[in-house]
Amino acid sequence: MPREERYLGFSTRDLPDLRTAKAEWSKRLLLTPRIEFARAARAPRIEAARALTAAVNPAPAQNVVGVGVGEKLTDDKHTGTLAVKFLVRIKYPESQLESKTCLPKMIDGLATDVEEVGLFRRLRVAAARRKPHRPGAMPNPRTRIRPAQPGCSIGFQDPNNQFTMAGTFGAVVTDRTNLYLLSNNHVLADEGRLQPGAPIFQPGLLDGGDVNTDKVAELTQAILLQAGAPNKVDCAMARTLKSSLISREILWIGAPQGTTLAQMDMTVHKFGRTTGYRVGRVTSVDTDVSVQYETGTFTFSQQIILVGFGGQSFSDAGDSGSLILERGTNRAVGLLFAGSSSHTIANQIGEVLQALHVTLA
Repeated sequence: MPREERYLGFSTRDLPDLRTAKAEWSKRLLLTPRIEFARAARAPRIEAARALTAAVNPAPAQNVVGVGVGEKLTDDKHTGTLAVKFLVRIKYPESQLESKTCLPKMIDGLATDVEEVGLFRRLRVAAARRKPHRPGAMPNPRTRIRPAQPGCSIGFQDPNNQFTMAGTFGAVVTDRTNLYLLSNNHVLADEGRLQPGAPIFQPGLLDGGDVNTDKVAELTQAILLQAGAPNKVDCAMARTLKSSLISREILWIGAPQGTTLAQMDMTVHKFGRTTGYRVGRVTSVDTDVSVQYETGTFTFSQQIILVGFGGQSFSDAGDSGSLILERGTNRAVGLLFAGSSSHTIANQIGEVLQALHVTLA
């Protein structure tokens, strides 16, 4: 990560050592094969459903879903101390743990912290259900919007017609020749299973999109997810059929004003297909995570972790693909792709744009 990054309100004296320790423990815990999330080529959707209900093992290699650098919390209170953060599905009382299942309280004199986050999953929604929209001033992202705006519902059509789905249109990007819709691989390319040219609809078919009238783009490129090595991004783009079909103005937020690096304690906002407008706070910009997909469990490195304000979750299923921006400047910092009921995960926006060789339009 860039050496000039800063952690607001924290001493950076131990930062290099914390990152080294994080990398070592991430390799030890997150790259270990996990039997309950073994890849299943013949019936991936069934296996994924089983994984979500599997019993949690307190052994660190099974219970830890993220290792990062963040602020140590004691009794849910901020301490101002940077620590190696272990994110776990369930935080067990020490009285229920054997010595071999305990995580270290210190690593070479560095502070550690254990935080319960649940199971990280990609946040596309694919189900036979639709949430009714409550009347109000906030725009409804699950309707047909022309020109289509970032923050609204988009999605693909399952070639086998076994399910309908929807995710979020994140931003408009360009390679200086064409305009593209930016979102996640799992929102536009079904985790890499769709071929270039696949139609993309607004709204997504789960939200009433019509395959005969609502095609707005065609899948152009998806960055494939790697099972044997850490990933940096879950992203894809689809070339719009006509530039007049899309707008760069994010619903309720407005157009992004360039990009910037995410910083700890930065206040951010986003507009997503499911939760609409939400405000949150960055809690880490350097966390490695293990995320459950239909095609397997994938590890991502140097991800942004966020929590919502006001006791609200920052995101929910269907918000995958949302662009996350610094509140006040509207500079983009991340691309939302996964999370749990309490925490949201985003790719660094610079990594996303670099992987696809595009810039924000």
